Formats: sequence, C-alpha cells, structure tokens
Amino acid sequence: MRKWEKIQIVKNVGSSWFALGINVLVGILLSPFILHRLGDAAFGVWVLIFSLTGYYGLFDLGIRSSIVRYVSKFSATESKEEIAKLINTSLFSYSCIGAFCMLLTVVGCLYLDRLFRIPPEFRSTARWLLLMVGASVALGFPLGVAGGMLEGLQKFYILNWTSIVSTLLRATLIVLVLERGHGLLAVAFITISLPLAISIVRTGIAFSILPVRLARHYIDGAMFRKVAVYGGTTFMIMVAGRLKFKTDEIVIGAFLSAAAITYFNIGARIVDYAAEVVVSLAQIFVPMSSESEATGQVDRLRKIFVLGNRSCAFVIFPIAAILIILGKSVIEVWVGRKYVATSYPVLLIMIIPSTIWLAQGASGRVLFGMAKHGTWAVVTLIEGVCNLILSILLVRPYGIVGDALGTAIPLTCSMVFFMPGHLCRKLGIRLQTYLREAYMLPLLTSAPLVVTLVLLHRWFVAHNYWQLGIQLLICGAVYGLALLWASLTGRALRIGKLATSPDVKSPEVGLVATGFESYQQDA
Repeated sequence: MRKWEKIQIVKNVGSSWFALGINVLVGILLSPFILHRLGDAAFGVWVLIFSLTGYYGLFDLGIRSSIVRYVSKFSATESKEEIAKLINTSLFSYSCIGAFCMLLTVVGCLYLDRLFRIPPEFRSTARWLLLMVGASVALGFPLGVAGGMLEGLQKFYILNWTSIVSTLLRATLIVLVLERGHGLLAVAFITISLPLAISIVRTGIAFSILPVRLARHYIDGAMFRKVAVYGGTTFMIMVAGRLKFKTDEIVIGAFLSAAAITYFNIGARIVDYAAEVVVSLAQIFVPMSSESEATGQVDRLRKIFVLGNRSCAFVIFPIAAILIILGKSVIEVWVGRKYVATSYPVLLIMIIPSTIWLAQGASGRVLFGMAKHGTWAVVTLIEGVCNLILSILLVRPYGIVGDALGTAIPLTCSMVFFMPGHLCRKLGIRLQTYLREAYMLPLLTSAPLVVTLVLLHRWFVAHNYWQLGIQLLICGAVYGLALLWASLTGRALRIGKLATSPDVKSPEVGLVATGFESYQQDA
C-alpha cells in the first residue's frame, strides 16, 4: 500500500472515531440540559416531530449509496460524462423527493393534533416545529448529493470534520438560547439550520474537488434505472431499520402521551449510544469481506466472520454489563432520579436483545461484502413489521414497557434463530464451532468485570458524576487487564480450525452468485 493511501486511511478512520466521540459526548451532556429547560411534554414533542420526519429518510430510496458506488467507479475510470449524468440525475431525483416531502409536511401540519396526543398548549408549536424540520429535510435531499460525492471520493475526513464543527457550534448556541429563556422553536431553528449550512459548505468543497457540469440534458433515464436497481435492496433494509428502531416514539405519541415519549427515549437513547460504538467498528468488515469474496479466499472470509463478531462482542459485552448493573445510576446521574423507575425497565428490556444483535455486528457486513444480503433484507423487513404490530398491541396494556417488548421480542428471534445459522450455512461452518470461537473468549474476559460491578454496586450506589466515574474507572481497569491478558497470550486473535465435516453444506461463496457476479462485471 502506498504511503498516501495509508495516510488517507488514518485520516478517515481517526476522524470517524473522533466525530463519534464528540457526538456521543455532546448528546450525553446536552440532552438532560434541554430536557430540564423545556420540560417533559415539550421534550416529548421534540422527539416525536424528529421521529416523524426521520421517516422521510426512506425516500432516499438507496440513491445515496448509489452515488457513493458510482462516483468511486467513474472517478477511477475518469468517465466524466458518466459522472455528470449520475450527479444531474441524482440532483433531479432528490429535488422531486424534496418537493414531495415538503407537500407531505404541509399536509401533516394540518392533521398533526388529530393523529397524536399533543397537549393543547403545544399544538401550535408542534405545527411550526414540523414545518421547520420538514422543510429542512426537504432541502437536505438535493444538498446531500455532495456528501455522497465526498464518500465516493473517500474524503470521509471532510465529512467528519465539518460534522464536528456543526455539532460543537450547535451545542454552544443551544445552551446560549436556552440560558436566555428561549424555547423549543429557537432550539429547533439552530438544530436544522446548522446542518443545512454545513451541507452548502460540503457542496462547494465537493464540486471543487470533482468539477461537474450541471445541465438538463445530463438527466438520464438509463442512469436512473442503474441507480434504482443498485439501491433496491438497500432501501428494503432502510425500511426495516425504521420499523424496528424508529417507530417506538410514534406509537407512544399516538396511544399514550408526549411526556411518555420522554421517559421511553431516555432508556432507548442510552442503548443507541452503545450501538453507535459497535456499528462504527463493524463498518470496516464490508470491504474486507468483499475483497475475500472476489479473490475466492473462503478461509479468510470465515476468519473475518468469526474474529469480526468476536471483536464486536469484546466491545458490547462490557457495555451491556455496566448498563444492566449500573443502569439506574447512569440514568439518575444523566437526567435525574425521577426518571429511574420508568426509564430503567426500558433500558433493561432493550439492552439485552441489542447485545445479541450487536455481538453479531460483523454478520450483516459480511453478507453485504458477499452480496448475499437479500434473504437478510426480507427477514429484517418481516421483523420490522412484527415489531410495529407487537408495539401497538402491547403499548396500551403495558405502557412504554410494552412498546419496548414489542421491539425486543422480534429482534431477539431474528438474531437468535436466523442470523447465526444463516451465516454458518453460507460459510460452511458448524454453528457450535462458530459460537465457541466467537463468544467464549469475550464471555471469559467479561466475567471479572461482572464480579467487580456487582461488588461495587453493593459497596456504594453512585448518585453523581464523581461516584459513577470512580466505578467506571475501576471497571475499566479490571476489563483492561483481562483484555491485556487475552492479547499477550495471543488468544484475542487466535481461532481454531473452522473447516467443516462432510455433513455440513459447502460454503456459498464465489462468483456464481448472480448479484455479486453482476457487480464484478459492472466494475
């Protein structure tokens, strides 16, 4: 690998982790500040509106992933004509999508209070908030083309550093306006205007790096079909993801109250922060799997699958143990004691299936790399539909706990009964071998941490940041020593023989797969 390529990888990966750290830190510090300044009902309206407009992301239709794919390909082949068709077609498509989203927003403003239980004093504010956020999302579609261009050019560090600037500036301005007595709409204006400004900056940078002519005759039907076909499966997974993880607040807002959304969101948000850490790690396994598939290195693909999930387990197991045992202290220190009784059950119900899912964080990425994620897309879509149905059925009798169960049950079923066996069949590995090699060592290294957590919790219960910090510092030292032992003894990256016996189906890899074969020919 050439020196400049190594430098670019370091810049991209390093800035990604730094941006994630900043986002999580700002979220942890800013969320309770906004909550206590606005109140439960206003904060619940905030979460509800952003959850609603979050569904607009489905209208992306996989176009963003197609921009990334084809900008990379056409830049490598210096196909300037094709790049112009791609960008102009994408801009036209996104502009139409943005106009539709704006129309949907206006209609939604008219019927918002009829669909959700919004307190009378917040109904006008909720309409204005929906109009502001919806307009921002509508404008964000065509402006988002630049982000896809930068990803395709592997300029992730530009995206990350502009995101860091936006996050820090947003946090500072929100604190200032709330300190001056302003309310929900002022916070919303800051939240939506800064990303738009950053998108404009990114657009200027992207078009300076990759000059593209903008003209109507570059809008091409054949290019649109190519983009649509490539993004089809991605779109199905996007829909499933929304159904699984972004419907809870909407269901609660429809059947309970805006204040109930706040109590649910506190527990769910903590789980989201844990998930972001693992998801950022798992992304690296897509290109590694794709390379192994292309070169027919089946043994390496198996090792990526096993070691990748082992790495994810090394990260999520200690986080899950901390949240299960110290979760009440985490919530009390973060947002206050009054939220513990209601939000901790949500945290507990969500963290257990999420741990099973995140411990298999590499599995989905291996499927993407092998271009064999079609079955997974169907299964995860079914899971999302079941999630929505169960949440609606359980939210009335059991409140926000019932909604959490509606998410937890389908996620547990798909991650226990489908994903492990599906990947093992694809790669020709015995299920028992996979489970032993991937998870035995992370469980072993987490055992001293669990014992330490139980003893610390019995010794004293943390009620402030200093006490919680001491507990986490001790736990970090214990787990760090366990990881050091695993690394120094060579066990962390050592795996046993993964070859299968004759009664196990042969691995389903290679260029015989229609999807991957067409991908290779297109490349």
